[in-house]
Amino acid sequence: MISDITLEATVRKITGSSESRRLRREGLIPAIVYGDKKNPVSVSVNTKQVTTILRSESGHNTIFKLQTLGHDIDTVMIKEWDIHPVTGKLTHADLCRISLTEKQRVNVSIHLVGEAPGVKIGHGILETHLRELEVECLPTDIPEHIDIDVSQLNLGGHIMVRDLKVPENIRLINSGDQVIVAISSPAEEEVVSTEPVAEPQVIKKGKEEKPA
Repeated sequence: MISDITLEATVRKITGSSESRRLRREGLIPAIVYGDKKNPVSVSVNTKQVTTILRSESGHNTIFKLQTLGHDIDTVMIKEWDIHPVTGKLTHADLCRISLTEKQRVNVSIHLVGEAPGVKIGHGILETHLRELEVECLPTDIPEHIDIDVSQLNLGGHIMVRDLKVPENIRLINSGDQVIVAISSPAEEEVVSTEPVAEPQVIKKGKEEKPA
């Protein structure tokens, strides 16, 4: 999805772990800009702005402008990013230059719509096998998400990739045999016996007493 966001970047002349830590203390993260038959450029960008883009409805599929001092304005998407395993904060990002006239392959999140009778009436369990679908299309045609209606799914039913109907300008890359969502039967409850359990016979060991 194309946005009106313009992210400012500064070219990094110094690299390395110590420089990266310094940037993070200042609210910045190191990033690399590449693609579109141009040389890669190491830059620093505002952490909060990139985090906001990733948390938006279109997420990493958001198309935005990157303004780097001394360079042309690039149209980019976030291709990869790193999260600190302890703090959960963004630590690095890969920004890919794109052409609006060339098709891209991206992962698009799945949104389930409706309430499945197999769950509501049949007390089944809704199992989600895929949470994203890989699609190929022009950047301007990338959907924010793909809606899948489960309101007709009964107990034992499922929806496969081949069952989906998407616009002609979007091509699904996933195998048609992949199951996206299914309604499974509830697990059988364990039957607990109510019959009394006979107490085990206790055999005492010890020295046999002789009659007086």
